[in-house]
Amino acid sequence: MVVLKLQFLLVPFFTSVMGEAQYVMQDAALMNYIDRRFLSLEKRLEKCNQDVLDYVEEFRDFSKTIMSRLAELNNYKTEIESEVENLLTKVERAQRDIDYFGSITDSNTCIEVDEDLVKQQLFEEAEEKRKLKLMLNASCDFMLAGIKSLKIVKKTGEIHGSWMKDPGKKHAKIYLLSGSVNNVILEFENIMTFMESNHTQRARRVTLSFPWKGTGHIIYQGFLFYHRYGSLNEIIKYNIQKRNVSDQMLLPGAGRIPVYQLSPATKIDLAIDEQGLWAIHAEPDTGGNIVITKINHMTMAIEHTWDTSCSSKDAEAAFMVCNTLYVVYNFPSGGTSRIQCVYDVLGAVNTYEAPVLHFPKRQGSHSTIHYNPKEKQLFAWGDGSQIIYKLQTMQKV
Repeated sequence: MVVLKLQFLLVPFFTSVMGEAQYVMQDAALMNYIDRRFLSLEKRLEKCNQDVLDYVEEFRDFSKTIMSRLAELNNYKTEIESEVENLLTKVERAQRDIDYFGSITDSNTCIEVDEDLVKQQLFEEAEEKRKLKLMLNASCDFMLAGIKSLKIVKKTGEIHGSWMKDPGKKHAKIYLLSGSVNNVILEFENIMTFMESNHTQRARRVTLSFPWKGTGHIIYQGFLFYHRYGSLNEIIKYNIQKRNVSDQMLLPGAGRIPVYQLSPATKIDLAIDEQGLWAIHAEPDTGGNIVITKINHMTMAIEHTWDTSCSSKDAEAAFMVCNTLYVVYNFPSGGTSRIQCVYDVLGAVNTYEAPVLHFPKRQGSHSTIHYNPKEKQLFAWGDGSQIIYKLQTMQKV
């Protein structure tokens, strides 16, 4: 009887213990399942993060590729614009040649010339000349008679370079632009500071947004005008005080050949005279002869272009004085520099009657020669030296 009671008591106990064990096993299985799910989620998150990183890297590479392609497209755009400008120039010149040959053919035939047409042509030529005189200020009526003296201001040693004052400003600052490719201007308070031996320590450095090409740059009224390195014929107008690019333009026909055979690094030579800003360059279409273009320095617009009879062969430099181009020639091995081609855009100077002018007391060559209309002097760079030439002038006939 006691055993039977004991069995009745033990059965619920064992049943309870077995139920709890079963629950524990179920909880352990559930926890194991949850752990596996968390591990699976963690692996998926890691893969997702890795995929995101891969996508970001691919996007960066794609962005770099797109930026590179855009830069190439901009270069192509500049080249195409330049080629279009060159083509338009060729078309204009071809049209002039056709008109010229047509006029020659007409002159050889026995056709009575219309007097009214001749009068109209003469009137148009006179009107064009009158407009040029108004644009160029015909009161500028002197020409060079000689180069009377020189002064070697300093010898920096760099073979190529350019130095100058700003003729459009009242200050006496000196600017040094060393090398045929560079992007740093050195600005000195005056010529005495420039002449000091430790001149680089006393200079204010101005770093350009884009480097220059050649030595044909010029500073006028606070702006540096220069041929941009890497471009065919882009001219940059740079504000020296604000240190930013103010404007730019393309010079049609320029940049394909050096403007001077003996200074091959310079494709475009910019000049200042009493009339403002000029560009000097040479073109294959003119047989290598020099072309001069009057540029409005404020708007960077072309005002007029002249094809000269001055050859770029054996030329080393040139400059403008009072509407007149003076081309400096030399020997390939160096020697006495001389001016033996003169071109007056208004026709007031007879090129063939102008005397040959020799540069005094030196043998060598020039990297650049620039005229300063304010001081009536030439600022030249020759064989690593910075030189000032004083001029003799006379009235135009």
